[in-house]
Amino acid sequence: MSNVIVITGASSGFGALTARSLAETGNTVYAGMHETSGRNAPRVRAAADHARRHGVDLRAIELDVNSQESVDAAIARVEDEHGRIDVLVHNAGQMVTGPAEAFTPDQLAELYDVNVLSTQRVNRAALPGMRRRGEGLVVWVSSSSVKGGTPPYLAPYFAAKAAVDSLAVGYAAELARWGVETSIVVPGSFTSGTNHFAHSGRPSDATVAADYESRYAGLVEQVAGKLAALAPEGADASLVADEIARIVALPRGRSPYRVHVDPADDGSEEVSTVADRVRLDFLTRIDLADLLGI
Repeated sequence: MSNVIVITGASSGFGALTARSLAETGNTVYAGMHETSGRNAPRVRAAADHARRHGVDLRAIELDVNSQESVDAAIARVEDEHGRIDVLVHNAGQMVTGPAEAFTPDQLAELYDVNVLSTQRVNRAALPGMRRRGEGLVVWVSSSSVKGGTPPYLAPYFAAKAAVDSLAVGYAAELARWGVETSIVVPGSFTSGTNHFAHSGRPSDATVAADYESRYAGLVEQVAGKLAALAPEGADASLVADEIARIVALPRGRSPYRVHVDPADDGSEEVSTVADRVRLDFLTRIDLADLLGI
């Protein structure tokens, strides 16, 4: 049976690719994006064109993850039209690059709003329906930076992704007894198929940024170039989209707790294996093994 899927941040990058991949495997996909009648209107038309060309059910929907009102309206619309949401994909996010000290606290708050608080808004709107039905799947797009190698000048973004990953781990246990599954997808440093680096935010304190440039000149370009060189040929963002589509297609109860899509292999999978084993052992020791979901 076809799934009804909502994915956030689906105007470009991982989100747009994943929305198309999920639709092409026979699902009804709502590609959440904001400003559908303004800045993202071309993306809405692109999604509609893709749906027509491929004969799939891909629908753009106004969903501003920074607005609870917008989130509530989008989730209500999907539930009104289909009576359910089977899969929720937390993908919305923003990257920033630059020395951590040069970002103001307000900038960090804005970054965490997009990357972290957005998931809470969407969960509070979508999870009640999943819990009532006793089934569903929540897919969280994490980052290998949470436990893998971390170059400098990306600290605020890495901190936000670590917060998302921690929320996902907590939610996995708290949703288990409701029959709602969790999968954490961990992409590596993809430099092809996304605009993360090109569209990344910059620090607003130019004076501090200039101070750091005196010692770290060209660091962002160096990191981006080295990451691109580490990736094997053909490793682009579509690998992440295809992996999410594979997970969604699995039978109920078979969703993997955590999967890595990291062609450059920054060590995240090795560390995560240990961390997830520790989680398993601890929950077993305190008689909560039924919450493992793995």
